[in-house]
Amino acid sequence: MPRQVDYYFSIQSPWAYIGHQAFRDLVTTYDLKVNHKPVVLVDLFSETGGLPLMKRHPVRQRYRMVELQRWRDRRGLNFHLQPANWPFNARLADGVVIAALESGLDPDRYLRRAFAGVWEDQLNLADPATIAKLADESGLPGKQLVERSRSEDITAAYEQNRQDALAADVFGSPVYVLDGEVFWGQDRLELLEDALKSGRAPYSSRVGPP
Repeated sequence: MPRQVDYYFSIQSPWAYIGHQAFRDLVTTYDLKVNHKPVVLVDLFSETGGLPLMKRHPVRQRYRMVELQRWRDRRGLNFHLQPANWPFNARLADGVVIAALESGLDPDRYLRRAFAGVWEDQLNLADPATIAKLADESGLPGKQLVERSRSEDITAAYEQNRQDALAADVFGSPVYVLDGEVFWGQDRLELLEDALKSGRAPYSSRVGPP
């Protein structure tokens, strides 16, 4: 039976975009089952002590810009550091992932196209027609999934992902959870691979007395 990884992310997250191909390479190499869990970042940040980008100290904002350039080169990507239509409300675009999963469809091609749409093509991923077009280009029924994404059921599933994230000690995007161990950030993928390769027991934050 394949090992499972819970994948918490949002399509508006640059770090989820930057790490997505490297993560999918691990999925293929180690035959992983991925549980996609798109999550609303603003709420998750606020509930776990984080701040939205514009409310962070300028020193942190400047360092983030340096990191984006480093990882852009490291991952061999070509994207805009400040795309025209970012930030945006990712609820509808994220909800399409949930709607696809609900229909038994693989959302990965859509995710790749949506990430590139934001960061490479500077598309507006809050626009329903744009989302539907990207889904269509990914071989999914775009109009149907966008309509389903608007539903109360998908809203409830999106909220459940937020609650699951908090219960799992997840506080950002992307996060990969393997056997209950949290790996925060695409720059932790090497550590995730070490855990997969070694088969070690998961580390825990709940460390008792020696």
